Amino acid sequence: MNKALFLDRDGVVNVECCYVHRPEDFFFQEGIFDLCRAAQSLGYLLVIATNQAGIARGYYTEPEFLELTEWMAGQFVRQGITITRVYYCPYHPVHGIGKYKRDSVDRKPKPGMFLRAKADLNLDLTSSILIGDKLSDIKAGRSAGVGTTILLGSRKSQSAVRENDYHLTDSLCDVRSRFFSGFGVL
Repeated sequence: MNKALFLDRDGVVNVECCYVHRPEDFFFQEGIFDLCRAAQSLGYLLVIATNQAGIARGYYTEPEFLELTEWMAGQFVRQGITITRVYYCPYHPVHGIGKYKRDSVDRKPKPGMFLRAKADLNLDLTSSILIGDKLSDIKAGRSAGVGTTILLGSRKSQSAVRENDYHLTDSLCDVRSRFFSGFGVL
């Protein structure tokens, strides 16, 4: 079985800023390439799992999202990194418009994207790691059985997830040194 490093997109891969959907507004988080390179060198598949409520709200289209995703993946390739798969949820149960207004098992905090990745990529979720910037990311990962969950940034809420259910850090460099510092990686 394979193991994965799951990454939320907005707030983890890139700086979160008002429903990013164009390359000119997409700024990679400091340390994301070094982290991904280290994880990849240790045999982790790199998987992005992202809610995309901007599609549901009509701020941008699925084709625009997919175009940005292709551009983003290309930037990783230029750094010698392969993104194995990108899972996204374009639905929102309250603020969605038209066909995008619905509940979905893929919308975090539900675990659908992680369970699909498990089946698609033959993953051992207990050996996998998730980095998210919201407690909904952590809840989704824990519900799916992801073994290690990491909350990036300051604690945004004291809701249903207990602190001992995840690691809290404010830097991807810290994540790399704590979880992916295998021989020859640093």
